[in-house]
Amino acid sequence: MSHTFESVYSPLLKAVFTEQAREQIARGAEADPAARMYAELGKPDFTLAFLLLSEHTDEEKREVFARAYERRATLSAEKAVQYSAQFHRPFPLIKLEARKDQLAAQAIRQGQPILEKH
Repeated sequence: MSHTFESVYSPLLKAVFTEQAREQIARGAEADPAARMYAELGKPDFTLAFLLLSEHTDEEKREVFARAYERRATLSAEKAVQYSAQFHRPFPLIKLEARKDQLAAQAIRQGQPILEKH
C-alpha cells in the first residue's frame, strides 16, 4: 500500500512553518523554488512546509525533502569539525545528529516515515 508524501510527512510539520510558508507565498514567493532554497540551507521544516504547498510529484518532493536532511547533515558535520578544532575536544552529539539526518534522508527517498522526529 502506497502512502502519499503529504500523508507520510505532514504530521512532522509544526503549524508555525506552514504559516510562514503561506505568508511568504502571499508576498510573492513561489513554493517550488523556496523549497529548494531551504533544502540547500539545510532547513527541513521550511522545506517541508513549501513542499506541501507545491505541485510537484511525490517523488520530486521526496528528493527535495531528503536533500534538506542531507544538507543539514553536511553542515552539522562541518560544524563538529570546526568546533573540535576551536575547542580542542570532540563533539560526538553533533556527529550523531548528522548521522540521524543521513538516515532520515535515506528513509525519505524510500518513501518511509522518519523514525525519530528531528
